[in-house]
Amino acid sequence: MANIERGTNKELLEGILHCTHEMCRQEFPVIDGIPIVVPDVGRYLSENLWHLTARGDLSHSIETLLGDAAGQSSAYDSIRSHTSTYAYDHWGEFDPEETATRTRPGSVARCLSAGLDLLGGAGGPVLDVGCSVGRSSFVLAGRVPGLVLGGDLNFSMLRVARQALVEGEVRYARRRIGLVYDRRCFDVPNEGAERLDFWVMDAMALPFAQGRFGTVTSLNMLDCVPDPRAVLVGIGHVLAPDGAGVLATPYDWSVNATQPQGWIGGHSQRGMGRGAGEPLLRGLLSPGGGTGLRMVGEIEDFPWQVRLHDRSAVSYSTHVIAVTAEAKA
Repeated sequence: MANIERGTNKELLEGILHCTHEMCRQEFPVIDGIPIVVPDVGRYLSENLWHLTARGDLSHSIETLLGDAAGQSSAYDSIRSHTSTYAYDHWGEFDPEETATRTRPGSVARCLSAGLDLLGGAGGPVLDVGCSVGRSSFVLAGRVPGLVLGGDLNFSMLRVARQALVEGEVRYARRRIGLVYDRRCFDVPNEGAERLDFWVMDAMALPFAQGRFGTVTSLNMLDCVPDPRAVLVGIGHVLAPDGAGVLATPYDWSVNATQPQGWIGGHSQRGMGRGAGEPLLRGLLSPGGGTGLRMVGEIEDFPWQVRLHDRSAVSYSTHVIAVTAEAKA
């Protein structure tokens, strides 16, 4: 059920979704065509008003002036910086003005393709957990039949994904150096857009029934959430009995995202695994590991580059793992 405030004959652009479950009855807003389906809607709206009310119609000159005035480490600069990094990697290869040589865009697409190759085959519907600005969801739409849903908590990132979905275009401020950004706007391929959508959702509380998806992917996100094990359990819960998925992580732990007790490796170097994350993750993805997932293939060192600005980039070695749903006893 929904209250429709603004929309077309094809989609709901603004309104409120109503949960009909008698134990829930929550309301979930749809803003700019993006449903916000999280456990604590009020808290999310309160903490993300900057993202939700951000304007997209300012001139480049005014945007740069605002950036100079707000300064580094401001909310404004943080959003621009993060969006620049992700938009460059996801979509930069389609930018005719792109001349960067220190980093090569497209790590997310290459990593996902390698993971899907490990599976050998996958079926829909598809859930892309932590889709960011959307390129991975489009790759999935091109390789897996059926509906594809991309989910992320970052509303500003999903706005970029939705631009690609609806307009076949990406617009973002590309960081050159410091507080200097250049506006980029270019066409991107969006084949499969009619089977795609993007929602705000919490990876640790996926709003879906058990066994709903034939394929679930989550790339470089396990080390960016408060409880990585909860994410794995959630993926195992929504994956169909014959479903499969692709996971990837560089084990780049930070207390800003995850407290050490939640890390998969990265501490307790005096223990049996000497602090290594790989054997711990393999254990969680083994029969009886408690996640409902079973590892069926892996690439232990897959290169993933992240561009920060013209003179700075980070190179990761990502652990890519193909999984299937664990057979129920």
